[in-house]
Amino acid sequence: MKPQMNADERNYLRPFAAAIVFVLLIVMHSAMADDKEHARATFAGGCFWCMEPPYDKVEGVIETVSGFSGGHVENPTYDQVVRGGTGHLEVVQVVYDPEKVDYGQLLEIYWRNVDPFDGGGQFCDRGESYRPAIFVHDDEQSEQAHASLEALESSGRFDQPFAVTIEPFEAFYAAEDYHQDYYRKNSVRYKYYRWSCGRDQRLEAIWGDTAAEN
Repeated sequence: MKPQMNADERNYLRPFAAAIVFVLLIVMHSAMADDKEHARATFAGGCFWCMEPPYDKVEGVIETVSGFSGGHVENPTYDQVVRGGTGHLEVVQVVYDPEKVDYGQLLEIYWRNVDPFDGGGQFCDRGESYRPAIFVHDDEQSEQAHASLEALESSGRFDQPFAVTIEPFEAFYAAEDYHQDYYRKNSVRYKYYRWSCGRDQRLEAIWGDTAAEN
């Protein structure tokens, strides 16, 4: 049998238990408050490695997480997604402070980091999982995303149809740890991949002086 505590022992431990509960409540309240202050945006722009850097340098962005959205399989692995059949796209989810950076600014960064005319993939990465899309989390994001797309389409600057879709956000699954901050952890391999993929060359051809600088 397990030894039983007597009344004195229970009374002695009661203040410690109350203190632990109090600390846990403070931590939970703080986490909930932080979550309310932070907003999320989810963008698909081809290889998620390449979509982290332009957002990480923006003041007000808390973090970027590479992962998957838009599919019908829960908790997919990277191998499952790239093989196809899960319906997921590679995405970057941007956690940001809307008091310091607004969604419109994030959209501006998005457009200048994708080939908006290529619905079959992005740059050297081909297939469904690499197609470009904006996943909107609420009505306000949807309105802004559609407005930004319409502004570009009606600018008279481009003579090709835009292939970027705007879709309702449903779920996000983070990719494996080795994909997170890949450009920092493996900078030489990342730079070679980005160059050999022709990403920056194509972005400059589309966006000129306003192309992303990475």
